[in-house]
Amino acid sequence: MKILLSWLNEYGDFADPADPAAVERLADVMIGLGLEVSEIEHVGATVDGVVTAEVKRLEQHPDAAKVQRVYVDTGDGDEHHVWCGAFNMSAGDIVPLATLGTMMPNGMTIERRGILGIESEGMLCAADELGLGDDHTGILVLPEGTPIGVPYGEALGIEPDILFDLDITRNRPDCWGYVGIARDVAAQMGIAFRPPTPTMAVTGDERTAPVELVDGDRCARFTSTVISGVKVGEGAPWMQRRLTAAGMRPISNVVDVSNYVMLELNQPNHAYDLETLGGGGFRVRLARDGEHLTTLDGEDRTFTAEDLLICDATDTPIGVGGVMGGLDSEISDTTTTVALEMAWFEMVGIGQTVTSTGLRSEASARFERGVDPYGMPTAIARFVELLAETCPDLTVHTGAVDARSEFLPPADRETSVRIMEVNRILGTSLTSDDLPPLLDPIGYRVSGSGDTRTVSLPTWRLDSIEEIDVIEEVARHYGYDRLGKTMPMSTEHGGLSVHQQRRRLLRDILLGLGITEAMPNPFLAPDTLERAGLGGPTISITNPLVVEESVLRTSLRPGLLEAIAYNESHRRPGVRLFEIGRVYPPGEGELPDEYEALCVVLAGEEAPAAMAVWREIARALGVGARVDQSRVPPGLHATRSATLQAGREPTGAVGEIDPTVLERFGVDERVAVLELRLDDVLDREPKPPAWKPVSRMPSSDLDLAFVLGDDVPAEKLEKAIRQGAGSLLVDIDLFDVFRGESLGDGRRSLAYRLRLQAPDRNLTDADIADVRQGAAAAAAKLGAELRG
Repeated sequence: MKILLSWLNEYGDFADPADPAAVERLADVMIGLGLEVSEIEHVGATVDGVVTAEVKRLEQHPDAAKVQRVYVDTGDGDEHHVWCGAFNMSAGDIVPLATLGTMMPNGMTIERRGILGIESEGMLCAADELGLGDDHTGILVLPEGTPIGVPYGEALGIEPDILFDLDITRNRPDCWGYVGIARDVAAQMGIAFRPPTPTMAVTGDERTAPVELVDGDRCARFTSTVISGVKVGEGAPWMQRRLTAAGMRPISNVVDVSNYVMLELNQPNHAYDLETLGGGGFRVRLARDGEHLTTLDGEDRTFTAEDLLICDATDTPIGVGGVMGGLDSEISDTTTTVALEMAWFEMVGIGQTVTSTGLRSEASARFERGVDPYGMPTAIARFVELLAETCPDLTVHTGAVDARSEFLPPADRETSVRIMEVNRILGTSLTSDDLPPLLDPIGYRVSGSGDTRTVSLPTWRLDSIEEIDVIEEVARHYGYDRLGKTMPMSTEHGGLSVHQQRRRLLRDILLGLGITEAMPNPFLAPDTLERAGLGGPTISITNPLVVEESVLRTSLRPGLLEAIAYNESHRRPGVRLFEIGRVYPPGEGELPDEYEALCVVLAGEEAPAAMAVWREIARALGVGARVDQSRVPPGLHATRSATLQAGREPTGAVGEIDPTVLERFGVDERVAVLELRLDDVLDREPKPPAWKPVSRMPSSDLDLAFVLGDDVPAEKLEKAIRQGAGSLLVDIDLFDVFRGESLGDGRRSLAYRLRLQAPDRNLTDADIADVRQGAAAAAAKLGAELRG
């Protein structure tokens, strides 16, 4: 919200706009109260060299259809010729003239320039060229009676000013009006607060615009006041300047006053032309499904049964309740009598209408946060007071209507506040007698005695309901910077969970193996999973930033393959990467079956390298899994990959990427891969490892090669060898795989290196022979033959 300092100073002596230190102090006070100041802008600077001039006559050159010749007088008695492309002025008008040599805000210098050989002695200015708004539809015509030959800023009463841009939070509905901000700041600074106190004389005969509240739960109060003697025209110049600074476009005196009252008192309102108001009254009801209305912005809108409409007495919609009026009810130049409407709308309903229609306005922003249900009489009187400045014959008629329903919030609300609770929450040492000076100036009236006081809640703070809300106000006006910082005491010491500890250990293991952590984007293009051989249902993002990132990943594999391809394209083969992250396969309900996963990719390496990584992880984390080559996950090599099976459910996969997949990603080297479901692995707390003595005896290596069918997994053969070798076996490693015509179709040779060691003696030839015989016998049960 934009706050003009000169306007704010009407309600208290807050700061001199010409005193930078005072302006900074005021900004600090507002920030301390939770009214965040996002920008401080200096406004009201005028353009030197621009003076007022009277239009003496106008001529149209026969060879210049798009411009005209304007002769102006700047008070020196001479006529000055100016070419002008605007046609909205006439003889006798007072306009701003940029004289020769003037430097305009856009950097242009006014010089003698000729059209058709006739020179121009300056430039007539539009409002936006002087920083007086965004209107560029024509030359700025100044009010009648403006003196000529003087700087336009002096003639218009423009003075340097300060504009604060405040970021108002939703829990401060009162601060969507100048008076609310002034009340808060005045209380904090300890200065006198001067709210407007308008009076209204009701002198006209009885004229009524009746009101029927059909749906009183959505509109709990609706007032209508008939005002005649209205003469629609230009608004007061001082008001136009303030509205412009606040970011609102001046329209007419009636509309300007309506907007001014809204900005000042946080009370949206709407003036209807009584002559065009069907039936001369109002009916407030919910819309019918499919009902239409053209709003003031010219858009034809369709409503549902959840939207509130303001209708005339004939039940014809003329406005969207709390949001925007209808186009047909707009004030026109012929309007002489208005029905001024002010109402209180239920906040949630306004928010729902704004969301469903996409129609937002200054009024809806205030109504959905909560305006004062009892501030309307002051706002009506203020409207009349301000409009009378441009409509001296204004008359307020008797017969004003104030329709209310049982859903109107009560005027008398109060809560109890315990000083012990205040001090407990804030960490202060206040006494009960400290509460009135902090709360009374902002409308929270403290009464009673003792350690528990009764606090009456102001009607303009519907967000305040109970004790904790009042404590927040105490904190704001006591000063957040005075509260200090204290560390909450806890009976429990913080620490990492077992899952977090094991994740850190896993990351350390992988880094220790020389594998680099990567963090690809979790969002993928729709075809990326297909290219990775991982087709199937996915979850699409409703509003992706780019189409190439519109699908949630179901595997970490595609992102790492793209990283390998990128490195290869930059002549960096052989990268070793891992990622620990979350994947999002679709679940049975609305939410995905999200879980944490690990993926390791080793470019330029084969399946045994991935198995080596898995063994290191399994050894360090104390977990295990069966290698099942009968179940190959999609996207992996059909004969070089396997599923890691822990119990009945798969816990991961190990092997190599399918060559077809590598070709799709543009990867030329083999890629070993390891994938794990970390929710299974990390949550499994292993048994404490048992201590085993380290043998001092020398070890011996025994190489054995077995020929067996492709249908027998290597994992089964290794398990058989371990069982047959007995207790002397301390390690086993698959170091060669061979296929050839000499072995026959569907058969391969697997060569293992067995490391043998006794705990208490040197090995003998007989020991090694027994291991060889036992391993061969166990392997023979799988149909494996020991090669010579």
